[in-house]
Amino acid sequence: MSVIGIDTSNYTTSIAWFDGKDGENCSRLLPVQQGQLGLRQSDAVFAHTKSLPELSGRLFSHVRPGEITAVGVSTRPRAVEGSYMPCFLVGFSHGKLLADALGVPLVEVSHQQGHVAASLWSSGHMELLDQPHLAWHLSGGTTELLLVEPEGKNVRCTRIGGTTDISAGQLIDRTGQLLGLPFPSGKHLDALSREAVKDDVFRVRCANGEFSLSGVQNKVQQYHAVQEDPAETAGYALRCVAGAVYAATKQAMRAYPGLRVVFSGGVASNSMLRRILAPVSPVFAQPQYSTDNAMGTAILAYRTVEE
Repeated sequence: MSVIGIDTSNYTTSIAWFDGKDGENCSRLLPVQQGQLGLRQSDAVFAHTKSLPELSGRLFSHVRPGEITAVGVSTRPRAVEGSYMPCFLVGFSHGKLLADALGVPLVEVSHQQGHVAASLWSSGHMELLDQPHLAWHLSGGTTELLLVEPEGKNVRCTRIGGTTDISAGQLIDRTGQLLGLPFPSGKHLDALSREAVKDDVFRVRCANGEFSLSGVQNKVQQYHAVQEDPAETAGYALRCVAGAVYAATKQAMRAYPGLRVVFSGGVASNSMLRRILAPVSPVFAQPQYSTDNAMGTAILAYRTVEE
């Protein structure tokens, strides 16, 4: 028994295979021109439509279609009313066609639920899918602190904190644009920050797990104008983000004592964030499964149809 998972987010095309224990994810970043901050949805849809058949061909070159018992697909960013992005229609249409052709169930989940599942699988904490826990979804478009609770074979994610304006990923990408780095800028900013020697930071005010990052963007621009050192600017921006996430995490842990804290989303792969959050004993996904991927979608589909 094995399943296929598909995810077509606004940053990455991905398709995965999972057999209940092992899995494989094939993915490709969407092309973004130098200096741009993301894609229009029409361009993202075109890129997914072009990339997904090639990625599925790579996966099915050694995965037998006859062994597939279900197809999972992310159909929206979050499992809340009104959550919608056109780029997820590409994954849904391919997933529906594949499920109908194979005569197997199509399991629909959200992109966010997939992130949580992928983080738990790659960190070796699948048991948390059946237990309440706290989870961060830190990505290019989302910075949310969640209370995650079991809901059948899936999970229910309730927002309990996070940013009130721009996301951590947006701040990182805008800092990357300031420094002339490629988009998305996360891994490039991470690498650059390792050359920093200063520990300057702007303490972001956090109350009840909520904080704002738009002011940090102004602080980063001012800091760079004075320092004129890309590495120090990168380190400053990432310390500000990590500090805000740390403060919100500590507040949530006091409000929900005894719950583990899981980190998912592309920003969660950042090495400085991992180092600063280490004192709260977090659960971090392997870096390749922190970024957008279809593995979590496949895992949730497997759980849904397993006997």
